[in-house]
Amino acid sequence: MGEDAAATYEALVTTLGTRVRCREPLARHTSFRIGGPADVLAQPASADELAAVVRAAAAHRLPVTVVGAGSNLLVGDGGIRGVVVKLGAGFRRVAWTTRGVTAGAAAHVGKLARAAVSRGLSGLEFAEGIPGTVGGALFMNAGAYGSEMAAVVEAVEGVTADGRQTTLAASDLSFAYRHSGVAPGFLVTGVTFRLAPQPAETVARTLDALRDRRLASQPQGAANAGSIFKNPPGDYAGRLIEAAGLKGRRVGGAHISERHANFIVNDGEAHAVDVQALMAEAQRAVWERSGVWLEPEIRLVGSW
Repeated sequence: MGEDAAATYEALVTTLGTRVRCREPLARHTSFRIGGPADVLAQPASADELAAVVRAAAAHRLPVTVVGAGSNLLVGDGGIRGVVVKLGAGFRRVAWTTRGVTAGAAAHVGKLARAAVSRGLSGLEFAEGIPGTVGGALFMNAGAYGSEMAAVVEAVEGVTADGRQTTLAASDLSFAYRHSGVAPGFLVTGVTFRLAPQPAETVARTLDALRDRRLASQPQGAANAGSIFKNPPGDYAGRLIEAAGLKGRRVGGAHISERHANFIVNDGEAHAVDVQALMAEAQRAVWERSGVWLEPEIRLVGSW
């Protein structure tokens, strides 16, 4: 860890106490259970604390990386330089209205979808089973089964790259497939969703049907990061990888899932380079067989 990172750590100890750490292994904080150490891991519990983290990092010219729940993320074996932010308990707040909900960025988006059922609010059913946080789902415009975050977002709260707190309307963003248009350096702290009142039984049936589809088709109980590649227009990445004969293909401690070829599973001892090698092999094989170049859906971050 360099002098700038050490100075940033010292500056944040006063504000965060034990919620800031040096050389924290990020394998403890990712759904893949993979990743080297963060120079500095900060866990702010409020927007004010997050703004203080951003300002301290800027003062020492250090980059800031947000990991959320650590899903949809592959951290390099060399870890991440600068400051890594994992939002604390204060960002799990949830406030319901008769037509929607405002949730902190660290709230679990799948749990939020399930909580909407009893309130007779529809729109988040697609998110049941998504392992990430509200902030992460917003950032990548997460979606499944024909729905996505863009359809239900009303407003986004956050902290800018210079440490200011602000709120954006959904119209201020440029949503696209697996893309939200959030400005570089903008850190999401909360999202307001507009939902549609429906009978609770109707919402429950839709959510249960989507959950059953997910359980039947995706690996359960194994360390993974969700879908590895974006679906190309008019097709599915999993189908293309399976057609290339790569289901079950193994490199080191990682393998392409036999249940769904767009998932890579950590068997317990995988390194980031193992996953990266499988991704590269899948891209080459699909290109050679089908003429389609698969684009990663997961974020590859850190030092390799």
